[in-house]
Amino acid sequence: FPSSYDRGSTFNVFVGKGQLIAGMDKALVGMCVNERRFVKIPPKLAYGSEGVSGVIPPNAVLHFDVLLVDLWSLEDEVQVQTYFKPEKCPRTVQVSDFVRYHYNGTFLDGTLFDSSHNRMRTYDTYVGIGWLIPGMDQGLLGMCVGEKRIITIPPFLAYGEEGDGKDIPGQASLVFDVVLLDLHNPKDGITIENQRVPESCERRSQTGDFIRYHYNGTLLDGTLFDSSYSRNRTYDTYVGKGYVIAGMDEGLLGVCTGEKRRVIIPPHLGYGEEGRGKIPGSAVLVFDIHVVDFHNPSDSVSITVKYKPSNCTVLSKKGDYLKYHYNASLLDGTLLDSTHSLGKTYNIVLGSGQVVVGMDMGLQDMCVGERRTVVIPPHLGYGEDGVEGEVPGSAVLVFDIELLELVSGLPEGYMFVWNGEVSPNLFEEIDQNHDGEVLLEEFSEYIQAQVDSGKGKLAPGFDFEKIVKNMFTNQDRDGNGKVTAEEFKLKDQEAKEEHDEL
Repeated sequence: FPSSYDRGSTFNVFVGKGQLIAGMDKALVGMCVNERRFVKIPPKLAYGSEGVSGVIPPNAVLHFDVLLVDLWSLEDEVQVQTYFKPEKCPRTVQVSDFVRYHYNGTFLDGTLFDSSHNRMRTYDTYVGIGWLIPGMDQGLLGMCVGEKRIITIPPFLAYGEEGDGKDIPGQASLVFDVVLLDLHNPKDGITIENQRVPESCERRSQTGDFIRYHYNGTLLDGTLFDSSYSRNRTYDTYVGKGYVIAGMDEGLLGVCTGEKRRVIIPPHLGYGEEGRGKIPGSAVLVFDIHVVDFHNPSDSVSITVKYKPSNCTVLSKKGDYLKYHYNASLLDGTLLDSTHSLGKTYNIVLGSGQVVVGMDMGLQDMCVGERRTVVIPPHLGYGEDGVEGEVPGSAVLVFDIELLELVSGLPEGYMFVWNGEVSPNLFEEIDQNHDGEVLLEEFSEYIQAQVDSGKGKLAPGFDFEKIVKNMFTNQDRDGNGKVTAEEFKLKDQEAKEEHDEL
């Protein structure tokens, strides 16, 4: 007689309610899902002496091969069995949260009907507002990120009598093996955790600052999606001006140089429903950041005097020749360079462009023996490009300086000055062969003699030959390599010009 296998659907019935012949009502009691029983039912517990016309003869003994596929009761509720729970669980799923989870969906007999793993993408949905079957809406509540649980749902809290019209038949209990990967609420703002602030924090970042920081970026389940460390360079950006995602713009405000913090960013302040690259849609982002330095484009050089001698009357000025020692480092303490390791001083003419602008500013008004720390923002240092292999781009520099020697320079615009009265017959004295023309060699010998005798002084720190050639060229008005008496003039005899003369 008929078989449920032939119909292609299970036989669905309440047990003990008179919906079955008496023998089957008794035979099904005590069965487990996936249990198979061979049931022999005598006529008195089946269809008796009358049978069923055309199907079962009178007084027939019936034999059934029964496989129990599913069972449930109207009193059943959603069953939740957690088989893994992380040690740390700062937050659990609540009504109206948005979650991302993976699942395997099976029937009670273990038959797989669906799996998010096979699609290689999470199932993303709101919880508790009717986007899911009622049993799953209940079963996800209270979960932690990383938690794994089995959620068993009776059909009246799933797809009921009709099923889903595709893979799930009517009256089917469903079993979901779920792992929660992500959790947030649309009302969430960013969360800042694990702050480690240096003891010395003179300044905190504000809107408009430019910041350099390292980071590891992960999803809530710990999956790494990006790291500045792997690129071996910091991420450099303005803060609070929309150059980064909104959550990071906010998370980078109020930080100190050297600070470490974790910034947790919900997707509506991150990459939203679409995601980006390795970041899936609707993903909560976790950034562990380390602030290397920051500055503001309006910053000037910062000078902190560490030691100043009691006798400090002669102060450095533009044009002075300085000899000093320095240690150069980044704001995080990374040493870049040191004259001490070279065993010799660094020597410059102040204000002549031989060092970065910030150092020219930082060495002003300093006396011999003074020690100071000079902090130079990148726009007064090595700028966005830095120095390849030595100074990172956009880096704030810290110089610890000690001035060891100062030779006073000449007034601005002069490369040579007289220490006494100037001879009224200056041209004749230079023109030693009295031919009315002065050559570069004659000019050079004369200037050298004045310097050696102490009658004249050259600007310190510059190459003698270059200075003399420059002075000679300025006197050689027609450029023929000779200076005549008509061409020769002292500087104070002319209107001020941009070249160096006697």
